[in-house]
Amino acid sequence: MSDARPESSDASSDGTPRIGLFVTCLADIYRPNVGLAAVALLERSGCTVEVPDSQTCCGQPSYNNGDLAGAARTARRTIEAFEDYDYVVVPSGSCAGMLRDYPRLFEAEPGWRLRARAMAEKTHELISFLTDVRGVTSVDAAFNRPVTYHDSCHGLRALGIKEQPRRLLESVRGLELREMADSEICCGFGGTFCVKYPEISGRMVADKAASIGATEAKVVLGGDLGCLLNIAGRLGREGGGVSVYHVAEVLAGIADVPGLGDPPKPGKGSR
Repeated sequence: MSDARPESSDASSDGTPRIGLFVTCLADIYRPNVGLAAVALLERSGCTVEVPDSQTCCGQPSYNNGDLAGAARTARRTIEAFEDYDYVVVPSGSCAGMLRDYPRLFEAEPGWRLRARAMAEKTHELISFLTDVRGVTSVDAAFNRPVTYHDSCHGLRALGIKEQPRRLLESVRGLELREMADSEICCGFGGTFCVKYPEISGRMVADKAASIGATEAKVVLGGDLGCLLNIAGRLGREGGGVSVYHVAEVLAGIADVPGLGDPPKPGKGSR
């Protein structure tokens, strides 16, 4: 595969940022509503959004398990699909962090390293892009239920995302944010960590569920579907009646669908 960069398009000639949306595997498979929410929020912030058909996984499963050649193959495909956009936006701190790590995969390939670095520098997690890059300070949405918020590890520790979602949630009409204890502590998912160390992972998500329960909020929000699916699974087994949503669904005003793992609402279709 050539490392020669294809000719760039003049994407910003009218001044409107052209966004390549990296949907993520989990949103594509389990929660397409998150992709719809991301598109809505980005368009309302004045961006043009496209979703390249050739995108696949970010490569993190290969990377985390030591298959660096496999991760590099996936990275090349992603770079080719997204490098001509003004920005690459991802509704996941975990996957966005992986895209930003791409240059490390090409230490021995200077051409690809340059292309990886250029794409990494314009890659952002969705909520931080809206607040830190686009300057969004409020949203036009309502959610009349108390919620609590889980900080995912990659978003918090790798990308510095903590206050950005809370800032936007403050503007949601009717929403009350009840902070849980240890919101910054891992939920125990960690990709293949939960498979390799199920007993430790199970204890960690049980502790997280207890922290959520102590707030008496009936909704949990977060920015990474991996964490949210893990938390939803535990809460569902405990039968506590707590629903789980990606924060983008609430901010976009399209959290009128069942939460992750919840049964369908009578008479309601699913997005």
